[in-house]
Amino acid sequence: MMIYPTIELKNGHCVSLRRGRLDEALLWHVDPLEKAHEFAAAGAEWMQVTDFDAIGGSDGNRALVAEIIHHVGIPVQLAGGFRTREQIEAGIETGAGRIVVGTLATRDPNLVKEMAKRYPDQIVLSVDIFGGQVMVDGWTNACAITAEAMIEAFDGVPLAAILITDIDNDVDATEASLGLISHLSGLSRTPVIASGLVHTADDIARLKYVYNISGALVGRALFNKTVDLDEALAIARPEAEEVAEFI
Repeated sequence: MMIYPTIELKNGHCVSLRRGRLDEALLWHVDPLEKAHEFAAAGAEWMQVTDFDAIGGSDGNRALVAEIIHHVGIPVQLAGGFRTREQIEAGIETGAGRIVVGTLATRDPNLVKEMAKRYPDQIVLSVDIFGGQVMVDGWTNACAITAEAMIEAFDGVPLAAILITDIDNDVDATEASLGLISHLSGLSRTPVIASGLVHTADDIARLKYVYNISGALVGRALFNKTVDLDEALAIARPEAEEVAEFI
């Protein structure tokens, strides 16, 4: 299983949100570029950068995001505000390894499918769930489509992954969340990345054995030090299989 250490940006700073409330962002007093380098030095193979300002239409973090992409040395999965063909193309041209698309997939699924075919294994479908509903517009609005229907609609599309966020669990960890992610990952033929489920190292150990979970985003837990990245990477690695000795 792949661990994706995650940096969330607002006004050039590392932040964490509670249930997507941009006006209640928790500020971390660290340098985003230095933190990204730390993630790479620890052995992370990928990282995610989420640009919260881009969700509101601002490009204030553009230079910082480009600097992270170009200088950290590991591929970046970039999320935040990708609502048009041009924005997706610009993100890829900047050098992002993958682009995360959520709201656009509910409003123009054919465009997202087209982009996935044009950029195979570079588009990640984001499915954000709160109170059993799929949320859009940066977790501010619910849409009519169910998570199951959204996953089914993109069956067979050459996506890099489906990123499933349980917004409830991102704040209040519950055992029901593991059941939800298990249910949804079992419906998908595309590998699933879990988000909002890792609060401790034990959560990684549990997720590792859920069918079709290929990775997990870890953000706030790294910043508040309830998860150590070195330990997280070690837990997520495949365990060596026993090999019979030849006589």
